[in-house]
Amino acid sequence: MESKTQKKRRTSAVIIAEYEKKMYDLQQLLEISKSFSSVLEFSSLVESILYVCMCQMRVLAAGMFCAEKVDSNDLTLSNNYTGFDLNQEIEYVFNENHPIFDLLCSADKVFSIEELRSNLPEGTDLSPIESLSPSLIVPLKYQNHLNGILVLGDQIALDDESVGFSEDDKRQIMDIALLASMAINNTILIERSSTDMMTHLKLKYFFYKSLEMKMEIAKTHDIPVSVVMFDVDFFKRFNDTYGHACGDFVLQRVAKTIQDNIREQDLAARYGGEEFIVMLYNTDASGAAVVAERIRKKIESDDITYDGVHMQITISAGVAVFDSSDEKLQELSPAQLVGLADKALYVSKHNGRNRVTCADYQMLEDKTDSNK
Repeated sequence: MESKTQKKRRTSAVIIAEYEKKMYDLQQLLEISKSFSSVLEFSSLVESILYVCMCQMRVLAAGMFCAEKVDSNDLTLSNNYTGFDLNQEIEYVFNENHPIFDLLCSADKVFSIEELRSNLPEGTDLSPIESLSPSLIVPLKYQNHLNGILVLGDQIALDDESVGFSEDDKRQIMDIALLASMAINNTILIERSSTDMMTHLKLKYFFYKSLEMKMEIAKTHDIPVSVVMFDVDFFKRFNDTYGHACGDFVLQRVAKTIQDNIREQDLAARYGGEEFIVMLYNTDASGAAVVAERIRKKIESDDITYDGVHMQITISAGVAVFDSSDEKLQELSPAQLVGLADKALYVSKHNGRNRVTCADYQMLEDKTDSNK
């Protein structure tokens, strides 16, 4: 028979084990918080959140419905998932007026698909989630605003454990969801403050900061960074002939074409007025010229209609490269590199517009002389 001393020791051991687990969980949350707060780029943050959730919850599939644009409240799965098989006939989007918003904003809990269904009006379309057959649906909300919906697949059983989320698992994923929601909110604020809301491209100051950082990395790894400046030809004519709304439309079309024709590691920004600028990472002058020419041709060939009127848009471009292996180019500052691209752009416009010009050593010498 167990003595009082043995019972006390066993009870103490249980209490100590519980405290140790709580301390471990808190340490985990602290590390997760550090991980989320260190990521400021939205797509990278989503990737980090999914990775953490998959590891902590031991699942092979995870996805997140979130806003695709900084001025959108609709939640879209897009490419923010791993491990799920998508049905090509289903649109994985929840409009901001969908009943799921009110439910998840008011609830401080996770849901199974059955619980979600039972708490929504009969006939509510849940196909974007139901088609994934998730085991758990987790609201990502901050200050009563739904920043996203996290969906998790089945858990992986360890040893003799039964498959299924325990109450501890659910509490833990809600803690992670709160940290994720806060990180998403902060990233959205940064995104909005650094984005031109009309074209959805980055603003000039953000571009310069990113270019400075990439040029420092390029020096260390001996790789080139190119800058391309674009200017819409005869832009004033669109405003004067069809009004400023038409001018805005033209800028949006050009911005989208530029964004659609660069890679994820590149960066496009609205430089000001009808000027745009692009940073092409690990790209030399010839490669940058190819990209610029592709964008120029695409814009020139587009059949653009505004208010029933067919219009042709053309752009001019200037290309400059930072190359740490070239003695004449390795000392360029971000401002000087942009200035060199601007000089090449001026040559394109001076020589008839609708063309791409690459900066040469003569332009570099002209720049150097002007700074004396």
